[in-house]
Amino acid sequence: MTILVAPDSFKGTYTAAEVAAAIAAGIHDGGGSATQLPVADGGEGTFDALCRSLRASPVSVDVVDSWGEPLRAVLGLAPDGTAVVEVAQASGLSAVRSSPQDAMSASTYGTGLLIAAAVNLGANNILVAAGGSATTDGGAGAVRAIAENGGLGDAWITVLSDVTTSFLDAPRVFGPQKGADPATVALLEERLERLASSLPRDPSGVPRTGAAGGLSGGLWAHFDAELVSGAEAVLNAAGFDSLLATAEAVVVGEGRLDSQTGEGKIISAILKRVQRSGRAIPVVAVVGSVHEDLGSYADNFARILVATDVGAMRAAGRAIAAL
Repeated sequence: MTILVAPDSFKGTYTAAEVAAAIAAGIHDGGGSATQLPVADGGEGTFDALCRSLRASPVSVDVVDSWGEPLRAVLGLAPDGTAVVEVAQASGLSAVRSSPQDAMSASTYGTGLLIAAAVNLGANNILVAAGGSATTDGGAGAVRAIAENGGLGDAWITVLSDVTTSFLDAPRVFGPQKGADPATVALLEERLERLASSLPRDPSGVPRTGAAGGLSGGLWAHFDAELVSGAEAVLNAAGFDSLLATAEAVVVGEGRLDSQTGEGKIISAILKRVQRSGRAIPVVAVVGSVHEDLGSYADNFARILVATDVGAMRAAGRAIAAL
């Protein structure tokens, strides 16, 4: 039995590659055959997933973080001229700094420096993974950095995200998780409203323009960036459909299976592709936890197995091999 093991990361604990390896080891223990395909949806793990699929080499770049402090970041450069840029590396919430993180002053300038570096390295297609940002500047910092470093030339940008939030909704939806209190959220909303009216085209009601605090909207307005589902882009780059054609079962996974799983997340995208294949392929979910109100969404899976550590993931793999 050939099983396609395609989990997302268990956010903050295990990478997608670690989860896939543990489950696959258990499947092998049980006498099955496993193909490992760690995946992501535009957020955590997207950089690694795309670089793996595109055979992109890492290139270190000196940039700045969201508050202007020096930072060494990495972009991926593939043989076909595609570059992979991760917003979280230069403009992320996880940056370690000596002074408090301020949601109002956080800038995407460092991400713009990464994009400009990719252009200077000869990239013609720049994939920007938009998850994990600390910013709500509408991409103003990134646009300025790109302009100061010579522009895009003939390169084009594709922004990958797991959300469809529009530009003006970004402060309300994402501001609190970036440290913005209600008063700051209101200020951020006012700032994006002013910015939207000054842009070459208005991103206000356009889906996905609110990703990374409006960075996607700024890149769309200034550079005609394409805004796409991160999950679909990752699956396409990995050749998911070809691997699915030879699989007899699929394993998906994430840290928590809940109502948001069906809203643009990678598991939802995989379920749609399995359904589209026209084959009755069982899908098993291996997850860190399950929300008690999962309801009918659970019907999408042949089994749901909870595994909170590597040993349990390997045991889940053995159980899947016995299906």
